[in-house]
Amino acid sequence: MTGLNVLAGKAFTASDDGGFHAPNINEEFFPPAIFFEGTPFEITRVILVRLIAVAILMLVFWLALRKPKTVPGKLQSLVELGVGFVRDGIVFEMLGERIGRKYLPYIVTVFFGVLFMNLTTVTPFLNISANGLFGMPLVLGLTTYVIFIVAGIREVGGWKFFKNALFPSGVPWPLYILLTPIELVNTFLIRPLSLALRLMLNLMVGHLLLVLCYSATWFFFGLMSAMSAMGVLTLAGAFLMTLIELLVSVLQAYVFALLTTSYIQLSVADEH
Repeated sequence: MTGLNVLAGKAFTASDDGGFHAPNINEEFFPPAIFFEGTPFEITRVILVRLIAVAILMLVFWLALRKPKTVPGKLQSLVELGVGFVRDGIVFEMLGERIGRKYLPYIVTVFFGVLFMNLTTVTPFLNISANGLFGMPLVLGLTTYVIFIVAGIREVGGWKFFKNALFPSGVPWPLYILLTPIELVNTFLIRPLSLALRLMLNLMVGHLLLVLCYSATWFFFGLMSAMSAMGVLTLAGAFLMTLIELLVSVLQAYVFALLTTSYIQLSVADEH
């Protein structure tokens, strides 16, 4: 019941009348400070989870690759498989090997960074996604924004990059009056925001559904009556939601890396 305590204890015990209270965004994603309250270095539960996720990611790669072997062990094989998947299945497939090698380190970092921060939502004692608040997804989205602009300027030249982005070829010139503002908003505003919002909302909603299922389970088991049997159903729902969130965590990391590569591909194309 420790996992239920972590996820649902607040929802069940905070009620003065013993009734069920559904989780809310403020309680889950804006918790009180744990360290350095009231300072610029204030650390809340969400920030602490981010630091833990980054530390674990660095530790895993260090353990796997500090002494690479010709015949790799299990951890090295797993990490190399993941890197190979990103390299061959996303980056080289979309950008080609010549250009892909330049941006492979960033895209691999994005994939594994998003993955590890997503997986904290189903990690015991952490139980919240580091990407469930807008700050981290926005940083990742803006970094991708800078990368695809730099890639376009470096690979095709500044003038040609902005011309391709704002004035797509094959369009009658009068239509540029309408099309160019749309392309400006879509390329330079919507892309980073859509990346950030897609990631955040998927993880936020998934976390709230998980907490709801576990809170209901805790509540029903605590009734000590015939209604306690309902807790079995909500626990089954919680288990199913955990599996779904595990899948979503991986898919969102893949989608973020895929879209990042796609934006770079559009930037370095000779024509749109």
